[in-house]
Amino acid sequence: MMQFDFTTLPPQDRYRLLTNFVGPRPIALVTTRSEAGHSNAAPMSFFNVFSQDPPIVILGIQTRADGNEKDTIVNIRRTQEFCVNMVDMEIAEAMILCGVNFARDVDEPAFAGLATEECRQIGARRLTRTPCAMECRVERIIDFPRRAIVLGEVVEMHVRDDCLDAQGRYVNPEVYQPIARLHADNYIVADRQFELKKPNAAAAWEADQLTPPKTQAG
Repeated sequence: MMQFDFTTLPPQDRYRLLTNFVGPRPIALVTTRSEAGHSNAAPMSFFNVFSQDPPIVILGIQTRADGNEKDTIVNIRRTQEFCVNMVDMEIAEAMILCGVNFARDVDEPAFAGLATEECRQIGARRLTRTPCAMECRVERIIDFPRRAIVLGEVVEMHVRDDCLDAQGRYVNPEVYQPIARLHADNYIVADRQFELKKPNAAAAWEADQLTPPKTQAG
């Protein structure tokens, strides 16, 4: 087995190994409002949900090669809010376009042909055709020399009607097939889903462990 000492490995080698093996990683197409008032959109694969109580999502945003901060984190610091738009095949090509390093005054959703509409609780706009959009307010930002870790509290979620089952509880796997990043320019789509359920004996044992012991009546 090959060994890699991350305490001495150069950052680009650490990045290559981490992103090659930790995947697939969901893509957040993050929309924010620029200081001039237009929409900014940037895809991020250093993203995930980490808690439901409180409802927290996390973004990892690296600086540009010259050390300057990207537009997304600049906007997030100023407004203290952002919107996470999930990505499926319908908007995948547009997502890639939004990842180009445009000038700060470019409206990326408009350039990529993505329709937007106003969020309900924050000032940023959300994508109209995203399967799911999460309006977020900054809970905290953790700064490292070349990366900011943003914890955002989800204050409202918008879900496209066809992405939920008839009861409005679970996603419809035939419709909601998000794409995620593997490594380099390789992505994967969730169009082959399967169930894995705990064996009955294991489920019964787990339920028994969670049942509080009965107390004797005094």
